[in-house]
Amino acid sequence: MSAGSSKKVACVTGGSGYIGSALVKMLLEKGYAVKTTVRNPDDMAKNSHLKDLQALGQLEVLRADLDEEGSFDEAVAGCDYVFLVACPMNLKSENPEVEQIEPAVRGTLNVMRSCAKAGTLKRVILTSSAAAIIRRPELQGDGHVLDEEFWSNVEYLSANKPGFWGYPVSKVLMEKEATRFAEEHGISLVTVCPVVTVGAAPAPSSSTSVPNCLSLLSGDEAEFAVLRGIERGSGTVALVHVDDVCRAELFVAEEPAAAGRYLCSSLGTTVLELARFLAHKYPQYPVKTELLSDDLLEKPRVRLSSAKLVSEGFEYKYKTLDGMYDGMIEYGKALGILPN
Repeated sequence: MSAGSSKKVACVTGGSGYIGSALVKMLLEKGYAVKTTVRNPDDMAKNSHLKDLQALGQLEVLRADLDEEGSFDEAVAGCDYVFLVACPMNLKSENPEVEQIEPAVRGTLNVMRSCAKAGTLKRVILTSSAAAIIRRPELQGDGHVLDEEFWSNVEYLSANKPGFWGYPVSKVLMEKEATRFAEEHGISLVTVCPVVTVGAAPAPSSSTSVPNCLSLLSGDEAEFAVLRGIERGSGTVALVHVDDVCRAELFVAEEPAAAGRYLCSSLGTTVLELARFLAHKYPQYPVKTELLSDDLLEKPRVRLSSAKLVSEGFEYKYKTLDGMYDGMIEYGKALGILPN
């Protein structure tokens, strides 16, 4: 990036990923000069969309690996903002401690060390997950409201190892270590915790929420098991559109008063409500009702509150299932999740 440029410069780690690719696109559209990191820039199967995004503005694609200390130094140097989006994503891991939790913490700290060296940063924005908030098995009954003041119960999850336990534990520990490091090194750190994220993005694959949320139409039992596990583990299926996640990240980056954690959620639903909506809206894809079981919730037991983000001036664009899924069916076809 040229030193004489008056553009604001942002780094997005993980530009080949689902949220990362959407954030790169939005920053370019807002006139930012963007640097993004991928593990292997020559892997066009994963990164061809970044070539396309270069048509929108000044985008530099750099190689960096979360496991390699110092590999983010070049990407972070000279930036105003760094968005930490890249993270090991391995929900089906056999050994979550080694394959998910330790790499997430180590990788986050590697990027934070590069940020400490940079000296130009106004702010670091960490993408965590509502999974770091909502896994609280001690919450019985209905009517609970959770916000960013809450943390998932790491002791319970680590001891009892319920389904997909490694993911929320990795997010809690990653956040706490990043916060500790930022305080020690005088870095302004803000964390965004999105719920299940849906909608179309530039990335040519999505290994996470998109196949989960299309599983009632695709019939993919493994992906549906994740969706059902989310409801069982948290008492709701809370959704947010990927564009709103990116807008929220940019909002907390640029808003001087932003501080701490922000839960990013615009809609709470259940698997049954989703099934009814999809059956009505997309009759060309029969909902796989054989996946539905008796223990599914009629209505959410828990509500996730995004009041902090909204009270500071943020407004969600997508607040209905119609808006959430509009565009996602085409995206699902493009990804090969749904038949054309």
